[in-house]
Amino acid sequence: MFIPAQFNDTLMTKKFKIGIDYGGTKIEGILLDPNGEKLERKRYSYDKNYSSGISTVQKLVNEFDKISGEICTVGIGIPGFSSKDTGLVTNANSLWLNDKPFKKDLESTLNRDVKLMNDANCFTLSEAIDGAGKDFKSVFGIIIGTGFGGGLSYKKEIIEGSNQIAGDWGHQPLPYPTIEETKTQISCPSNNCGRALCAEQFMSGIGFADIFNKKNNTNFNSHEIVELDLKNDPRANLEFNLYEDRMARLMAVMIGVFDPDAIILGGGMSNIDRLYKNIPSLLPKYTFSNKVKTKILKNIHGDSSGVRGAAWL
Repeated sequence: MFIPAQFNDTLMTKKFKIGIDYGGTKIEGILLDPNGEKLERKRYSYDKNYSSGISTVQKLVNEFDKISGEICTVGIGIPGFSSKDTGLVTNANSLWLNDKPFKKDLESTLNRDVKLMNDANCFTLSEAIDGAGKDFKSVFGIIIGTGFGGGLSYKKEIIEGSNQIAGDWGHQPLPYPTIEETKTQISCPSNNCGRALCAEQFMSGIGFADIFNKKNNTNFNSHEIVELDLKNDPRANLEFNLYEDRMARLMAVMIGVFDPDAIILGGGMSNIDRLYKNIPSLLPKYTFSNKVKTKILKNIHGDSSGVRGAAWL
């Protein structure tokens, strides 16, 4: 298994690594051995409040420490950002995390250093190190699920930026909006947004389904719309054509700014095979280049990408 040089010192001082994905309803953890191989993976539900989240993380860490026989390193991916200036969490979809000193409280509870990073960055790091992006220098990772986030990696390291939001494109405006899109009366699914025409409004699984249902007076979720498309339902076919065009517009902006070697998709919507066939052919229409060499790839680690990336922090 490939292990980047910058992680060698970590592996020498700490043999086992714990990665945790802090979700809105469940908290998942993974224990990796010195070679990055999974030893154990567990997931627990918790009450949607701050103290329950901390106690659930503590439970996972204690169990993994016992399995490994040592005090492991801990990295946690959260649906928001931990400010380096204040130490407080911001922009978290799990609202009870906002304005809380989550890192400080975890370190006090676990009696060790804890690394925190946005969950999209954790996904990107995992895929860049030994996933779909392992053979590329620059990677843009996208999570398309209930939300729509992203992260940037260069030479197997995350680029956070001065504001810690590099690559987090979910709440940027949709590029080149059509007249129909500007009239879309759908609010952003995020609890922290409230903006009009943001990318997440159109690209998240929830947003995609909302737009489809408004147009067709239906009540399908995104998985059901995928099934309709596979059955050649003309309504679903049309909506996916529009979805792919929007994704191409968004990716073209990122290519123009960062120009990654590979763009890797994760989250529930990443399992739609037609995206990988159709989006590459649409990119030249919106990219300021005669030829677009950027690879559009599906993740390798699936649901494990987030926890694996957190373990590598």
